[in-house]
Parts: sequence; structure tokens; C-alpha cells
Amino acid sequence: MGQIRVRDPFGGLDLRNFFRGFFNEDEMGLGELMQTGSLAVDISEGKEGETIVRASLPGFKKEDVQVSVHNGVLDIKAESREETETKDEKFFRKERRYGSLSRRIALPGNPSGEGVAAELKDGVLTVKVPGNGKSGPKKIDIK
Repeated sequence: MGQIRVRDPFGGLDLRNFFRGFFNEDEMGLGELMQTGSLAVDISEGKEGETIVRASLPGFKKEDVQVSVHNGVLDIKAESREETETKDEKFFRKERRYGSLSRRIALPGNPSGEGVAAELKDGVLTVKVPGNGKSGPKKIDIK
């Protein structure tokens, strides 16, 4: 009578460690993305051919946000600093929060900074960039 042999189809592959690199913050996972402060954006084309960029910036004030266009690249930077202090009869707490986000976006058609409009409303930054043109760097005021 023959013997029964147990065969391992995975050849000793340790599945417990296989996915560890995908979820480990030290291995350029989600934790690394959050630490670098990358800003998620939606980019679309408007009815008049303008490029519309929307970015979620909850908790940021317009004074904390910088928008510029140079050589066909839209640059968005946001930095927030918040310090709160609470005193009660039985406890004392002081919190500090610092955060920054940034994103550089290559725009189609190498637009200039002329006619660019930016608005921060309800935590959403909307930037409208009109058609083509060439000029130097231009800082955009946020309404």
C-alpha cells in the first residue's frame, strides 16, 4: 500500500508576512503618503475650456493657503497652525496642531497666470485657469 504525501502548494510562503509591506507605514504605505502632506484634487474642464481644480481643505482659512501659476504649473500650498488651551477645575489641557499640504499640477496648454481665479468656500478650494498664454510667476489672491 502507498503512502500519502502532504504537499504544500505555496512552497513554504509565509502569508502572514506577505502583505506586511503593503500596510506598514514605514514601507511607503498610506502612512508615508499622509506624512508627506499630499493634497488630493479633482481636475476638470469647464464649459468655456478653462481648467477647474478643486481641492478639499477643511479647517484651513484663506490666509493659510497660497496658490500660484508658473510655466504651466499650478502650485497649491496650505499650512495650518492651531493651539488651544482649556482650563477646568479638575484638569488642564493644551493642544498644538501643525499641518501642511501641497500639490503641483501640470496644466494643459501651458496657461499663464493671467485671469486665474481662486475661491475657498466651505473647505473646498476651487481654482479656475483660463486658456493659453505665457508670462512670469503670478500670485493668486483667494476670495
